[in-house]
Amino acid sequence: MNIKMVDLKGQYDKIKEEINAGIQEVIDSTAFINGPKVQEFSNNLSKYIGGINVVPCANGTDALQIALMALGLQPGDEVILPVHTYVATAEVIALLRLEPVFVDVHPEYFTIDISQIEEKISTKTKAIVPVHLYGQCADMEAIMRIASKHNLFVIEDTAQAIGAIYTFANGKTAMAGTIGDVGTSSFFPSKNLGCYGDGGAMFVNDADLAKRCKIIANHGQSIKYHHDIIGCNSRLDTLQAAILDVKLKYLDNYTAARQNAAKIYNELLKNISGVKTPKTSDNSTHVYHQYTLVLEESVDRNGLQSFLKEKGIPTMIYYPVPLHKQKAYIKEDTKEQYFPVTERLSKSVLSLPIHTEISREEQEFVVSSLVEFLN
Repeated sequence: MNIKMVDLKGQYDKIKEEINAGIQEVIDSTAFINGPKVQEFSNNLSKYIGGINVVPCANGTDALQIALMALGLQPGDEVILPVHTYVATAEVIALLRLEPVFVDVHPEYFTIDISQIEEKISTKTKAIVPVHLYGQCADMEAIMRIASKHNLFVIEDTAQAIGAIYTFANGKTAMAGTIGDVGTSSFFPSKNLGCYGDGGAMFVNDADLAKRCKIIANHGQSIKYHHDIIGCNSRLDTLQAAILDVKLKYLDNYTAARQNAAKIYNELLKNISGVKTPKTSDNSTHVYHQYTLVLEESVDRNGLQSFLKEKGIPTMIYYPVPLHKQKAYIKEDTKEQYFPVTERLSKSVLSLPIHTEISREEQEFVVSSLVEFLN
């Protein structure tokens, strides 16, 4: 079998006519930069996530950077984030000459361990960036309670969890990315809502803050050639907006397909020793951007990965080198830091193929091959 980690071609083939029509509409209009489709997509995405402001930008990394800029953080301010995440979350903090402060993750859910946040708060701490890793929300109710107590901003990194739903203790629900001061998302092609290039967005409850994000993303100007604040050039391409506007209509179907695929994996793997399947928290749905196993120490991960590759089965390791061990983030006063959960995960996680087009037959082949190696 020729199994794909993400089957963008298969997904495209099902909506080909709509995608092509959207692209053609932009070409015919020649409104390639900030065309009407950008605002149309932003409005539709706003409706989808509950009516809050959506500010589009060039990519998910820019979204994080612009959010931090808009909140007025200054060099030397500290920002708390999970150590088990993609580098972009820490990268923008360092680029702005802020100080990333790492916290370990929950051993079951892989999101930031809320029990460790307060011990990392200092007089310099200004924000928390929880990452909704692999497709489910961090414990946002607890995080917002801590943030309120210490007067901190919260920027939700929602690049892997768009469409996930968080449930509060009182039964109220909210979409991932809409709970903190700013939510950020990426539309990288492999994301649950992905375009055919690069793209990103910010979700902002406060209208004034949303306006500031928009100004920063547009060279710091609200009126052309009048630059009131330091900004950058970060635009969602109109062609990508047209593609995203089509795919947004199918996002719930895509989520259901991923959840069904995860259910099948769970069923096929439930009695298999040597592997631990993903656990979903009680207060968040899981949209399965990744389906990530934790292997027991006795399992040769590299050997398993090579064995599956020979059978045409791709796998990925997210993430093999923890942030606190990356050369760019090692500092003299922090190099002895130890994050046991993250360090264990970096040696034991393995993500299996999961996407909207994967078939049960393919999943059965993946699991039978995995079992063959384990036995």
